[in-house]
Amino acid sequence: MNKLRFLISISFILVLSLGFSQKKTLTTQFTKEKIDIDGKFDEEVWKTANIATDFFMLEPDNGKPASKERQTEVKVVYDNTAIYIAATMYDEDPSKQRKELTQRDNFVTAEHFGVQLNGYNDGQQEFRFFVSSAGVQIDILYTEANGEDYSYNAIWDSNVKITDKGWTVEMKIPYAALRFSSESKQTWGLNFYREFQRDRQKYSWSLIDNKISNEAIQAGLLEGIENIETPTRLFLIPYSSFYLNGKEGVKTKGELKGGLDIKYGINDAFTLDAILVPDFGQTAFDNVELNLGPFEQQFNENRPFFTEGTELFSKGDLFYSRRIGGSPSLFAEITDDETYIKNPSKVNLLNALKISGRTKNGLGIGVLNAITDNTYAQIQNNITGEERKELIEPLANYNVFVLDQRFRKNSSVSFINTNVTRNGEYRDGNVTAALFDLNTKKNTFNLSGDYKYSIVNDLGIDKNKTGYNATLNFSERSGKIRYGFGGEYFSRDFDKNDLGILFQTHYHSFYTNASYRILNPTKNFNSFGVFFNTYSEFDNLTGRIQGANLNAQCNFSTKKFDFFNFGINSRPVDTYDFYEPRTDGESKFFTIPKSINSFIYFSSNYARRFAIDINPSFGFVNEKNRVNYGFYVGPRYRISDKIAINYDFRFNRQNNNVGYITTTATDEIIFAKRNRITYVNQFTGKYTVNNNMNFNFTVRHYWSYAINNEFLTLQDDGSVTSNATYSANRNSNFNTWNMDLSYSWWFAPGSQVSVLYRNNAAIFEREFERDISTNFKKSLNHENLDHIFSISVRYFIDYNSLKKNKK
Repeated sequence: MNKLRFLISISFILVLSLGFSQKKTLTTQFTKEKIDIDGKFDEEVWKTANIATDFFMLEPDNGKPASKERQTEVKVVYDNTAIYIAATMYDEDPSKQRKELTQRDNFVTAEHFGVQLNGYNDGQQEFRFFVSSAGVQIDILYTEANGEDYSYNAIWDSNVKITDKGWTVEMKIPYAALRFSSESKQTWGLNFYREFQRDRQKYSWSLIDNKISNEAIQAGLLEGIENIETPTRLFLIPYSSFYLNGKEGVKTKGELKGGLDIKYGINDAFTLDAILVPDFGQTAFDNVELNLGPFEQQFNENRPFFTEGTELFSKGDLFYSRRIGGSPSLFAEITDDETYIKNPSKVNLLNALKISGRTKNGLGIGVLNAITDNTYAQIQNNITGEERKELIEPLANYNVFVLDQRFRKNSSVSFINTNVTRNGEYRDGNVTAALFDLNTKKNTFNLSGDYKYSIVNDLGIDKNKTGYNATLNFSERSGKIRYGFGGEYFSRDFDKNDLGILFQTHYHSFYTNASYRILNPTKNFNSFGVFFNTYSEFDNLTGRIQGANLNAQCNFSTKKFDFFNFGINSRPVDTYDFYEPRTDGESKFFTIPKSINSFIYFSSNYARRFAIDINPSFGFVNEKNRVNYGFYVGPRYRISDKIAINYDFRFNRQNNNVGYITTTATDEIIFAKRNRITYVNQFTGKYTVNNNMNFNFTVRHYWSYAINNEFLTLQDDGSVTSNATYSANRNSNFNTWNMDLSYSWWFAPGSQVSVLYRNNAAIFEREFERDISTNFKKSLNHENLDHIFSISVRYFIDYNSLKKNKK
């Protein structure tokens, strides 16, 4: 018996060592047979195709071979148009399969299978295609630098079948959805992925060792693709939209828009995307907040053109796409006798294009260009009735150029340039950067850094400025214990804000971090990790410390897949803020006292019908009666596989917060000691008819106000003293209301009908009642609400189908 156990142990160790040390290989074959994507595998070619099986567990027990009852078998064939996948998923109890329906790109609680393809086999990028057991598609662009990008959307086909032994999926992935070299003989990176949502078990065909941070480099190989003759990659997506806008007291008006998206494959590696007369009227609303700080609020990008396939352009963190078609850079001044007839908050985008791809030698090339139109404010004289217009944003060209050379399957060097040129004597901006990201052969150590140089040419005020920014980082990235350290330097005049976003300059900083984690489950935990980090930041001129943070946190998941996270964030010394005084580069500063904050976060297993997130927090500032506390709760309930609802409530209170209010005519800087309270209520619901049709509902009410208890004067030493003479009302009350009710139907691959009803309101006041019910009713007052109803139709046209129809 002992000998048998010994032999089993040796065999298990050998299996693991093979999984950890050798790349799995699957050889595919060419087919001329027409394959119907129906999930049945009844074509002849599937009978002779090679099988990929023997999956390994990724989580929770990393490296454990899949049990006999949970085997997965995958076959791959190809023709001159696409790669075809046939996967059979065995299950010891198919009746327990999770099959929740949702809109595209959302895993929710359904079982799912995926294929991960890397046409360059360079270990740094993968196109990932998943299908849930309910037939919902998820596609992701994965890069080692940025992780998973869900904004990537490709056009491909899939179908699933539920069987008495589990389920099957058949997939057709056109070459147009991939990137690969023009070599006659191809070797691709390949991995398959399967997840059991009911017990959170994840498996991969080629083992992904969690001691190594790089996932893509651990993929297996797909061989056998030879001499493919890919079709012309030209796709046209015309669209038409109708908008009906209404508001109390304003005549309802309709507007018809139309435009065209073009996707053209220059070759198998490079693609051109262009939008002519763009329409982004149905993108998600921004979560606008009451902003009392010195910096602008940063928003997520929701426009598909600027989210899909922009991995190259994110290199160096120089590109903030919301600058294109964002707020005007100039402000129209009016006199006391004038009012605005029209003062646009957004600049009109005329067109945009991007070209991106990678050569067979690993050189990535990206070009993005966009043009925005002249934007004017219309102003009327209240006495004479005379109207005039004033330019608030001139015609402008935005350009990003990137070169990114990958080598050794885990390292890269990059060059990036961003440029904004405005017509006439207005501000232009140019930023250039060189980056490197180097990893040892086994991905144990990483050295990365960059150097960035900016030139701003502002003819309007006859002032040019140049600046630079440099960073250097080192980290150990494998095993249970990991650590890192690095630093950054910003000169005063470094400025990337024409096409990027930057809040602070003129400082240098240092950081360290260390962590410990378990790599396999224990008796009590599926995962466990402890993390420490420090950060310090200093003003370049005075040497004063601007930032100081010492943080520690621990997170773990239980054997029932409930997640806990708790931590302490501290500022152990007084720091000095050079931005809160709003003196635009002068040496004024404000002293921020020491503080300590703590939080707890709990998230129950989402696989349950009812789940909840809870996150209380509490903080002390080293001043009398100055505390911060908050609470977040987010219950969610899955009524059925088609219907689910979520509710999020967030409350935060800051007692005796101190901050800037205004600057007087005599240059006296006024601060205030204030209480700030914020409530956020958000409700979302979805009804999914099938994997191509769904209804979504989102409501958000945000209410935040600040009451000034005492006015203060900022002193030259950074302290504040009581000010008994200033008495203006500088209290703030801000309400926003957003409601979206949408219907979406993907009636054909790449073709969609979407209907949206939206109403919204934004109200800012100095005089107000501190009552949530009153503010909620005010947000819903019909006089404050804007109403928008829109219908949009997009139709995908493949140039090759037009040729076939013509023949």
